Order: sequence, then structure tokens, then C-alpha cells
Amino acid sequence: MAPRPIWRGHLRLALVSCPVALYNAKHDRGTIRFHLINPETGNRIQMITQDAETEKPLSRRDLVKGYEFKKNTYLLLTDDDFNSVKVESSETMTVEKFVEADSIDAIYYDASYYVVPDGQAGRDVYAVLLEAIEKTGRVALSRVVIGQRERTIALRPMQGGLVAHTLFEQRDVNDAKSMFEDVAGMKTDPEMVKLATQLIDRQTGRYDPADLEDRYETRLREMIDAKLKGEGLQEEAAPEPARTNVIDLMAALKRSLGDDAAAAKVESKPASRAPAKAKPDKSGNAAPKAPRKRAS
Repeated sequence: MAPRPIWRGHLRLALVSCPVALYNAKHDRGTIRFHLINPETGNRIQMITQDAETEKPLSRRDLVKGYEFKKNTYLLLTDDDFNSVKVESSETMTVEKFVEADSIDAIYYDASYYVVPDGQAGRDVYAVLLEAIEKTGRVALSRVVIGQRERTIALRPMQGGLVAHTLFEQRDVNDAKSMFEDVAGMKTDPEMVKLATQLIDRQTGRYDPADLEDRYETRLREMIDAKLKGEGLQEEAAPEPARTNVIDLMAALKRSLGDDAAAAKVESKPASRAPAKAKPDKSGNAAPKAPRKRAS
């Protein structure tokens, strides 16, 4: 079944525009779903749409949206009411400016949509805009109304086409400063940072989505299949990370890099001790130190 666009309109840059449609970049991959079951009968629970006061059953297609402007009092809104407040971005994504890709922190990215030419008209315009954005390496910022909310979007090239990423507003994101204030000013050992950097360089590669797997879901499916066959699934204890203290950090970094000899040396290095005090003699005075032998 061909996917349906979630939005249709025009993409515009200055006086140039082309018809486009937005398609969800993500699809439901058939994840495991569970239903609420009555354990006494084994029957599935049915959720009934009904009037909260009269308890009369209702059909969802006969319902309208309402805005609660005071307790239990609603203003009813129709499709005509929503159509009356349309703005430009309801039908046109106008590029407002371009920014460097790394200027947008990843935390602001939300959902992704493919921006596809809608029909034959304007495909040449789309191709020109795509190639121009690819060459500059920049991201186009625009707006679009999705789900009765105007969203800022970032347009960037991907796999021969344009992708739109909806962006969170600043007010949507929790303040990070209060979360990280305890570690922001911590002093670090330059040698440890150097070793950690070497470890990062050693494990650096290219991101490939095909390498990723939901291991929990895999185990969940194995458990369900085993129970359907009347079998059990061997329980595997989740590995617990070693709880090392700061003193072991240097040794752990060296061992991670494969420098076992250096790590062992760090681990076996004795802690500095205060000089031993001379034991007092019977009179209570400190016993004199034994004289050192001179080399002959």
C-alpha cells in the first residue's frame, strides 16, 4: 500500500516555487504490541466511546473538538473554524534563511519527513534547489503547519532528495545548565584526557543504521516463542558495570588501550605515606636514629 502524504503544498525560495508533498520518514516496523486482557476469562478488554455524563455509546466519526475555557464547559469547533485560521505555512513552506548544519544542536531535532515533488510540474525547480543546497552544505529553515501547529523545519539533502526535520522550540526543551552544573567546572587530568582521546580515536567509525538492533525486543520475541511452544527461556543476567573509583581510572584507561604493563604499574604503585615516627625509649624520650653506614 502506497504511503499517503501528511501535507501537500508548495516549497518556495524567493520567487521560485514548486509543488511538494510531505511523507513520514518513519514507519511502524511491526513492533510487539500487547493488549489488556481480563485474566479470569482470557478476553480482551474493549474501550467504549461514550458520553461522560449520560454514558450513551457514541461513534467517533460523529464527534467534534472542543476547547475547555472553564471547568467542564467547552467551546465546540468545526472544520470551518480551523480553516478560518490558516496561515501562509498551511499551504506554503517559504525558506526564510539558511544556516550552517552544525549550528543546530541535535537536541532540537524532532520528527523527519521526506519532501517529495508532487506531480510532474516543478520537478526541475526541485532538482535545482536540491543541488544548490547540497553544494552549499547548508540547511534551509522554513515553517509548516502540521497537526494544527506551525512547526519550524530544517530542510537538508539526503539520499537524492530533501528531508524536513521538525525542530523543537526553546520553550520545549528543558534547561541543560541546571542538569550539568555539578560537572561543568570539574578539573581533569590532562594525561587521562589524552588516553581517553586515543580510545575514542581507536573506536571511531562510520554510522550505519543497519548495524543497530533492538536486543531487548529480540529477547522478548524469543521468550514469547518459547512460551508458545511450552518451553522456557534461559535467563541471562544483565552485565553490571564495574564500580571502580577515581584511583583506578588511569589503570582502566591504559588497560582499555591494551597497555597492560603500564596499567599494572599504576595499580601496584604504593600510596605515599607519612614518615614513621621514632619510638620513645623507656624514659619517654624519642629513641635516637641509628647512624647511617658510610660507603667505604
